[in-house]
Amino acid sequence: MKKQSTLNRVLSYVGKYPLSLVGSLLFSLLSVAASLCVPVLFGDAVDCIVGKGNVDWTALKAVFIKTAVAVGVAMLTQWLASLCNNRISCNVVRDIRKDAFRKIGALPLKYIDTHAHGDTVSRVVADADQFSDGLLIGFTQFFTGVLTILGTIAFMLVTKWQIGLIVVLLTPASLLVARFVATHTHKFFVEQTSVRGEQTAFAEESVSGLKTTQAFAREEENCKKFDEINARLEKAALNATFYSSLTNPSTRFINNIVYAVVALVGALEVASGTFTVGGLTKFLSYANQYTKPFNEISGVITELKGAFVCAERIFALIDETEEVSDKANEALGVAEGNVKLENVYFSYTQARKLIEGLNLDVKQGERIAIVGRTGSGKTTLINLLMRFYDVDGGQVCVENKDIRTLTRQSLRKNYGMVLQETWLKHGTVRENIKMAMPTASDEEMICAAKASHAHGFIKRMEKGYDTVLSEDGGSLSEGQKQLLCITRIMLAQPSMLILDEATSSIDTRTERKIGDAFDKLMEGRTTFIVAHRLSTVVGADKILVMENGRVVEQGTHENLLKKGGAYAELYNGQFR
Repeated sequence: MKKQSTLNRVLSYVGKYPLSLVGSLLFSLLSVAASLCVPVLFGDAVDCIVGKGNVDWTALKAVFIKTAVAVGVAMLTQWLASLCNNRISCNVVRDIRKDAFRKIGALPLKYIDTHAHGDTVSRVVADADQFSDGLLIGFTQFFTGVLTILGTIAFMLVTKWQIGLIVVLLTPASLLVARFVATHTHKFFVEQTSVRGEQTAFAEESVSGLKTTQAFAREEENCKKFDEINARLEKAALNATFYSSLTNPSTRFINNIVYAVVALVGALEVASGTFTVGGLTKFLSYANQYTKPFNEISGVITELKGAFVCAERIFALIDETEEVSDKANEALGVAEGNVKLENVYFSYTQARKLIEGLNLDVKQGERIAIVGRTGSGKTTLINLLMRFYDVDGGQVCVENKDIRTLTRQSLRKNYGMVLQETWLKHGTVRENIKMAMPTASDEEMICAAKASHAHGFIKRMEKGYDTVLSEDGGSLSEGQKQLLCITRIMLAQPSMLILDEATSSIDTRTERKIGDAFDKLMEGRTTFIVAHRLSTVVGADKILVMENGRVVEQGTHENLLKKGGAYAELYNGQFR
């Protein structure tokens, strides 16, 4: 059922290009028809040679001209069929890739967090490429192969039905062998594509974390791990290739038997005078043409097996559950900054409870600091505020509206985030900053860069704001990359701010300078500050101390120190 479903979906993509499909079928039909004419003409040519010195040169010349025309038509139509097949294959894989990439943008964060990024990339890139190759081979050889088989068997049955019937009776043996081998190689192709995805994921992880690998001298261990994955891929690929390769020699053996039987029976007919030598030549040519597509189709079936396994992996990604649509929801507009959490429950997995019964009321302009040990739920709280995850119970409200009734886009436009983990795209410094507000002028951008103290190092770069950055920031330090991310927020001027260790990679002197800019930015704006360095949260209006997903203490810095509870323990642990 699964294979049929995959086939139907592939055909639905192919069906989007009816002109190319009709062109492929038509030109394949003409190519096969022209090719089938050649053996007839060769047989006629043989019959023009009656004996020694008795050759009908006039008829032979006409046959040669017809043969040249037939070969020319076959070559031209085969080329045109290939153009149509390439167009179908390229367009289909393009459409599938577009659907897969669109799906990635619509997937919930939970999927991205629980699946290796490299495996997802492998599905969109490597699996799509292999599927495209298999589809192209299928169109190129499958159509012509089937048409050739039907054409040759029809000619043999009409010309000499006894010999044609022998060929028809021997044919199922070839098909059964091909089907048996192809069926048993499916699991090897599944294993091959799965391990290849694992290998891509590990390679992507190793490249992105190269500095960490070198810092901990893990190069040798990574090489061993890669060798182990590579060995499994080698074994799976060898198994898939070996067993699928059995199809061709098996079918060739049976097809050679068919050819030998045709030659033997035809020779006996010639000896009895009921068949001409030219007729036998035609039959042998057709027997060869008849058996050849079986060898090609057996190879095509093998390629299609691998291609359809890859298609299943891509379709599995496309079929993943998307985030719940919010198109019918209300747009938030410009928020004032009133946020409330009412009896919120949330956990990433049912087995491990995290946030239970959390209540929080934040008024416009308040600065809320969130502190606690690692794993206490600080970042989880931010994920809920931004609706990267939906709560399991209770509700999160902005301006007294449950955020599940609002569009995600309008909600997130009201937040400006600076995370500990910086993110830059491949592009100029200007493009990376204006990502937050593409309509901003250069003057506004430079003003924001000066406020974040990024303008100085940007001007010292080779081309200033037009300097092209790689995805990892190239030669920029972690602190400089973080300053660029802070500049984005300075430029966007959002209604609410989320600062998750926003200055963790910046030196103390620059942090103090940026602190002044942040103070101006936070004036009148609700701000959530996640910090491990408690010196950065001393001036907060309210400090939330989290443990195991619960707010165990809240208050000002001075009040919490006087209590001598969890906050005082954290603070004294840093400054004792």
